[in-house]
Amino acid sequence: MAAVTNGKPEQATSEIDPVWLSSRTARQIYALGEVEKTDKPEDHMPQGEERSEQFVVEVSEYFERLDAIHMAIRSSLAHIRQARFAPSTINAPDPGFVPPPLGVGMRGADASDHDPTRTRGFQEERVERDAWKGILDALTRIKQARDEDRRKKDDEMQV
Repeated sequence: MAAVTNGKPEQATSEIDPVWLSSRTARQIYALGEVEKTDKPEDHMPQGEERSEQFVVEVSEYFERLDAIHMAIRSSLAHIRQARFAPSTINAPDPGFVPPPLGVGMRGADASDHDPTRTRGFQEERVERDAWKGILDALTRIKQARDEDRRKKDDEMQV
């Protein structure tokens, strides 16, 4: 009677060569050799010589596709490598250059120029721009309020 392991019937131990039963490792190696059949009756694969020919055709198509992928990857990498900048074209910063604390800024033409407005980053420039816009808006509202007060006083004096 065949034993059942993992829901699959095993061969009777009398059918197995005793060498494969001599140790746990031998039994595991024997179990690895028992591969399920992958061909199903509904696959409609040809039999005999035609089957071998069909296998060769499918494997050839697979390797052609794999080769095309391989060549596409290699050519893409070659284009990327060619498009890169040479390290010698990248200029190092001047020895006395101190990077801005908040973001990237533009370096002045003169490295000895220590004007704080030239070493500010973009974020700092935006904050300053917004502050000036706020000041302009506040002064415009004050001027409009004063102009309106003057008109009211002029209207009251004429009445």
